[in-house]
Amino acid sequence: MLAAALALIGALVYGAADFLGGLAAKRLRAIVVTAVAAGAGLVILAAAAPFTVVSVSASDIAWGATSGVVGFIALMLLYGCLAIGPMSILSPLTAVVSAIAPMLWGLLVDGDQLSPIAFVGLGLALVAVVLVGFVPGERVVRPSARGLAMAVGAGLAIGGFLIVIDQTGPESGLVPLVANRATSVVVTGAIVAGLVVSAMRRGRTAASALVSPPGPGGASRRVWMLALGCGLLDAAANALLLFALREGQLSVVSALTALYPAGTILLAAFLLRERVAAVQWVGLALAVAAGGMLALA
Repeated sequence: MLAAALALIGALVYGAADFLGGLAAKRLRAIVVTAVAAGAGLVILAAAAPFTVVSVSASDIAWGATSGVVGFIALMLLYGCLAIGPMSILSPLTAVVSAIAPMLWGLLVDGDQLSPIAFVGLGLALVAVVLVGFVPGERVVRPSARGLAMAVGAGLAIGGFLIVIDQTGPESGLVPLVANRATSVVVTGAIVAGLVVSAMRRGRTAASALVSPPGPGGASRRVWMLALGCGLLDAAANALLLFALREGQLSVVSALTALYPAGTILLAAFLLRERVAAVQWVGLALAVAAGGMLALA
């Protein structure tokens, strides 16, 4: 029950982080938002880690660093497929694959044992993922083979992140996530530094390389705060996910974590007054029902 609750809360926090990150990315480059978020997450996780660790091994750190690389690949593929579109198809496809891959790993490799009600809950969760992530449009656009491949790749990478971080020992506390964020900071920081150097060689300011579209004006303090907030929420969501995995089974946690679009949708509805389609409300209701079933299983 605790694992299901942590996973569901973590999914909503992930969605909130994506909401802030999406707002920041309207002015900053996506890679810059990712780098700032990774840095903010590293600071808060490093501060909290000493209070959670009992003992840590080299393998825990290695798995954490590996999850950072896998997570970065997931983000790049996700952003890429959503840019190609259509989002209404590729977004739920990514979420479903991100749930199914670790679910199968948990059931077939880890040997997760689930009750009948848990299997029903998993089925409802997968349906909820599709409905919550589906954005109805005026006309249906068939996705390209490249978009489909990137969406599946993003889903597999997100699922891979869950599988990899699940390999860490419970005694290591938050240390694997510190390694995860440190790796992300190095990778994204190197890319951002390359963009800045390239801009300056062309006679432009460093700030012009950070904003989107590139231009002479920089980003406001509010935009940078949004990126920092995204990082803090994302770190919190990762911590909830890690504790959920250590309390419960990978198959259950992965299914509930894939409901992360719900947090973004709810915040967009209440804060930006964006319309939530009827099919998405149905998905949210199914998500609550699935969470209840998996909590009782």
